[in-house]
Amino acid sequence: MNYYEISEETARTAHSMVHMSDYKPGSATDGYRAAVDEAAALVASKKAEVSPFYHDKLDALLDRYARRLAEWTNAHNRNQASYPSQFISGAGGYNMKKHNKQMAREDTLWKEYDEIKGILSKIKSVGTGPVDLADPHAREILTEQLAAYQKSLDDAKAANAFYRKNKTLDGCPGITPKEKAWLTRPGVFAKGDGTPLALYGCPFPAYELQSRRGYIKRVADRLAELDKRQAQQAQPTENEKFDGGEIVRNLEADRLQIIFDEKPDEETRSVLKSNGFRWSPRYGAWQRQLTQNAEYAARCVLKAISKAAGGDSPC
Repeated sequence: MNYYEISEETARTAHSMVHMSDYKPGSATDGYRAAVDEAAALVASKKAEVSPFYHDKLDALLDRYARRLAEWTNAHNRNQASYPSQFISGAGGYNMKKHNKQMAREDTLWKEYDEIKGILSKIKSVGTGPVDLADPHAREILTEQLAAYQKSLDDAKAANAFYRKNKTLDGCPGITPKEKAWLTRPGVFAKGDGTPLALYGCPFPAYELQSRRGYIKRVADRLAELDKRQAQQAQPTENEKFDGGEIVRNLEADRLQIIFDEKPDEETRSVLKSNGFRWSPRYGAWQRQLTQNAEYAARCVLKAISKAAGGDSPC
């Protein structure tokens, strides 16, 4: 973990512009590092929950948070140091134009701060959503998930067989004490026992087994999609120019991109949006995920543009 530099001189000046009290040396740096330490603790706890293949991503997010928070802290202190508050300078001759400019910058800085705090939300969400097939470790993560889901299904089926034979879960392999406590907990459905076992006659009813099979199928489908995508990427692809722009297959970003020589008109933008393309300021392109459907959609866009210019009919 890296700490980035906090300007103590700027922090001291900013403090003097707002407060009557003396500045405590090092307090700006200490506050910044305490916030980064909290983020580091969050990353450490998250690493204990997710696959090791996500650890590099978590480290990168932590470093981004530490860097941007340091940049923000210094920028915020510079803004506060730019002009004193009325509490310090007094109302006489106070330059409201400078004050209003400072306050406008303050509003912008706090919006940036909310974006920085959003990095913590990204850290919390790592490993919880679908695996990004553009991730360099996608195959390893999906293979790991598939094995875990298959084991979960096998354990559930074994627990059902064990219970049918022994009429108890005591000593059942593959069932943790926590799982056993949940499966045999007192129910709230009716009088009497009311435990899940009494309700369904087995620890894992058919719908639960079906649900776990569904997880397995979804991961297997994602692996098949990854195989297909990597096979496509193994084939040489070239950009295609058209009158007024170019189609780019950005394999690294996993995006099919349409780049125009000039900003397209409103009608063209409407056609792009209706075919699933969205504007990317980062790439200066209209893009969507690189799939066969995207290739088809791009043809539809070009045909619609051609029709508007008096050419072929639209897709």
